[in-house]
Amino acid sequence: MKNLKPSHREKKRYLLIKGKDADKKKIEETILEFIGVLGFAESSPQFLRGASSGIILAVNRGSVDKIRTSFLMSEKDLEIVRVSGTIKNLK
Repeated sequence: MKNLKPSHREKKRYLLIKGKDADKKKIEETILEFIGVLGFAESSPQFLRGASSGIILAVNRGSVDKIRTSFLMSEKDLEIVRVSGTIKNLK
């Protein structure tokens, strides 16, 4: 299969998430609760790794504001510490 051109790939943003409730299941529930199944599919969140400083979540560039809002509106202890275009800059 041929690789996609860079202009056809999804542009991702990487979020560093911290908090007591920072695990994969609770983060997915928080996003689904606010933006629903269709918004979840559009944002296409991917869990990259659980660093010692928090969890790194990759999302589509156009839906970063929706993801931030879903964390702010939830009552769970989740906080987006930083948003970056590269994983290297999160550290």
